[in-house]
Amino acid sequence: MKKQLFYLSIGALALTLAAGCKNEAPTSTAAPKAQSQAETPAPPTSQAKSGTVVETMNAAGYTYVQVDTGSEKIWAAAPEFQVKVGDSVAVPEGMPMPNYHSKTLNRDFDMVYFVPAVMVGGGEGMAAPVATPGELPSGHPPITPVKAENIDLSGIAKAEGGKSIEEIYAGKGELTSKEVTVRGKVVKFSPGIMGKNWIHMQDGTGGEGTNDLTVTTGVTAQVGDTILVSGILTADKDFGHGYKYALIIEDGKVTVE
Repeated sequence: MKKQLFYLSIGALALTLAAGCKNEAPTSTAAPKAQSQAETPAPPTSQAKSGTVVETMNAAGYTYVQVDTGSEKIWAAAPEFQVKVGDSVAVPEGMPMPNYHSKTLNRDFDMVYFVPAVMVGGGEGMAAPVATPGELPSGHPPITPVKAENIDLSGIAKAEGGKSIEEIYAGKGELTSKEVTVRGKVVKFSPGIMGKNWIHMQDGTGGEGTNDLTVTTGVTAQVGDTILVSGILTADKDFGHGYKYALIIEDGKVTVE
């Protein structure tokens, strides 16, 4: 499960990094100057992917890996880490840099996904970090946290006999290891990670740290769907490496309403 949780954690990861470095400044070999000046919107973030390393190299404090996902080959780069060809890795959501030129490697890439970290090995995934990891080396392209789309959370009725997300957090001491039922909307959906779908749900209650509940399930849902969830609540699920979930429902029964 470390790989799955790693995916989901990056969506909540708060990193503010400055771009521009004399060694590895991100440059585009294809974008004309006039076009780059007009393109004010930030590029979209990538989707989490996993696969096998088929090529790797280090340069200027980064490790570059080419990953075969089974359906495509992608390049990703993160602060230098130990990895070798043949390793299984998980690449979280990150910042895509098309037509990227590495000055140190003197090499052009059609696309590189710059990410805060890459999970190596076939272990289980990791959850949202409770401590901020070290900053990326200078020169890394800016990475912004993945944010949920704007979703109207007003008017969500509490499940009959169930709890609101805020109430679940408030009562986690007595609700842990018990079945809970909750209704909310999907604010993030990550399908097919280690055989499970991962849902972040909210219902408009709670504040920062108490307004989002994670559910694993075999059911497919879309961002914005209203869902009814039942399952056993687990609190303070610690997956090591400083990563844990305050609350999670694993293998939840999910009904899309």
